[in-house]
Amino acid sequence: MLPDLTPEEYLRYSRHLLIPDVGLQGQRKLKAASVLVIGAGGLGSPVAQYLAAAGVGRIGLVDNDVVDASNLQRQVLHGTAAIGQPKVESARRRLLDLNPHIQVDAFAEPFTAANARQVAGPYDVIVDCSDNFPTRYLSNDLCVLTGKPNIYGAIYRFDGQASVFDATRGPCYRCLFPEPPPPGMVPSCSDGGVLGVLPGVIGALQATETLKILLGIGDTLVGRLLLFNALDLSFESIKLRKNPHCKICGAQPSVTGLIDYEEFCGFPGKEHPAGLAEATGEISPAELAARLQHGAELVLVDVREPHELEISHLPGAQLLPLGELASRLDELDQEAEIVLFCRTGTRSARARDILVAAGFTRVRHLAGGLNSWAHEIDRSMPVY
Repeated sequence: MLPDLTPEEYLRYSRHLLIPDVGLQGQRKLKAASVLVIGAGGLGSPVAQYLAAAGVGRIGLVDNDVVDASNLQRQVLHGTAAIGQPKVESARRRLLDLNPHIQVDAFAEPFTAANARQVAGPYDVIVDCSDNFPTRYLSNDLCVLTGKPNIYGAIYRFDGQASVFDATRGPCYRCLFPEPPPPGMVPSCSDGGVLGVLPGVIGALQATETLKILLGIGDTLVGRLLLFNALDLSFESIKLRKNPHCKICGAQPSVTGLIDYEEFCGFPGKEHPAGLAEATGEISPAELAARLQHGAELVLVDVREPHELEISHLPGAQLLPLGELASRLDELDQEAEIVLFCRTGTRSARARDILVAAGFTRVRHLAGGLNSWAHEIDRSMPVY
């Protein structure tokens, strides 16, 4: 039985009540509905706010990250006062301020195969606002196995995409991407950046699809992948087909339960014990600074993009952007001791893998990148 609206809710949702396709019954459906939002960042911000404003009765937020100053350019759920706080708690306060008539569940923990069923169990719809492949495959497989729709979105620089993966009616995420790309092949927003308004566009589309599903109205993006480019403001819709040989939603699935998605995507996620930085090929900012001060013959290689040199740099470093590195290995001496660096250490770790695979043996990368160097060695260097 659908819940009744309070007098305050009649006024709050009056513009919905005026729409014949929504009306009183539709608004009661939204009040009875529950949605889990995976990620309280760029995409999760508009998704959660619009679902809360629309009157979705129960919203779950799962994210183990804390608010950072670099988030505020696009993650509009959070403000300056929330820096350092868990994102889900910051988001919960904002959503309840926006609409005190709803329930907001906050899960300040990673979304993994170990807890996914328990966390997602009470919710009707899953909205994937994550920014990594392990979580995307996990949310997809969970939705296929539980028969729930998966509202997908992804963003990078000026481009975004959205779809609804519902294996009961159409293809799933694995039908489109059977295997994850090799680690480092697809750059993340933290490496390549994203236009601040782009998550608002894609997140609003995800919220729209979620409301349509909950209300049972309109044609959703099931069987379609919507591509958006902010530079020319173009939308392109690509038809998707269900893969009969899909490993999880095909006629003879080989994936029948949740797996280790970090390992599946090539990110084992195992931390090395303290003091074993050598095992990961890292060099700390303190060690690098000491060796440079004592005149060590090191080849410093910056694997960032050229425009990032305007922000910060290390004197004497050679610029070899990660995307060009494999084709420019002849510019490096295999006998030299090489130290790679980038902004945070992510790209330089990938660069080290490329060099090691090519036969370089004396190569390490700067742990934490130039941002760690700025915190520990040179506080005049901008952190970005």
